[in-house]
Amino acid sequence: MYPKLIENLIERLTKLPGIGRRSAERIVYWMLAQDAQNVKALAESIQQLKEGLRFCKQCNHLSEQELCLVCADSNRDRSMICVVESPKDLLAIERTGSYHGLYYVLLGNISPSEGRGPDDLNLPKLFSRIKDEGIKEVVIATDPDAEGEMTSLYLTRELRSLGVKVSRIGLGIPVGSAVEYVDVSTLTMSINSRRVVDF
Repeated sequence: MYPKLIENLIERLTKLPGIGRRSAERIVYWMLAQDAQNVKALAESIQQLKEGLRFCKQCNHLSEQELCLVCADSNRDRSMICVVESPKDLLAIERTGSYHGLYYVLLGNISPSEGRGPDDLNLPKLFSRIKDEGIKEVVIATDPDAEGEMTSLYLTRELRSLGVKVSRIGLGIPVGSAVEYVDVSTLTMSINSRRVVDF
């Protein structure tokens, strides 16, 4: 019943997470009610997001520069690296204010059922950083689900040969949940109660 231009936009909006057809229709009507300048600014912001962002050359976090804000911060504890699955997990941990080291973003996890193995995680870059930068502790903060645990076990085995202390985030995160969705106080407790992983 809609003109093709509206229907096309509704179809595209429904591909966004959490946006169903009714929400997409409301967004389209909101856009139609805005002046052309506001809608153009929104479209330009989306385009700039895709064109202006890159992965940090050290940790794989999202950045506008070669180094992300965390890696460029000289006040960080450079003897620790926290390994997370995604940039969203990094931001969740940063919100707690309880961790002050560096990060490494895997951009995924090990999931044989989905065809992802260790080779898909660019782990040589992580291992090089640990050796070259004198890292003393690696905190593994992968999700406490099957894939996250499998990734954690693999990393623990591989890190054994590097002679670095390996710890795993601890208390409070329920099995099967995702780090990015855990509330700040629970995540703080989890970071602070991390445990050393036995080899």
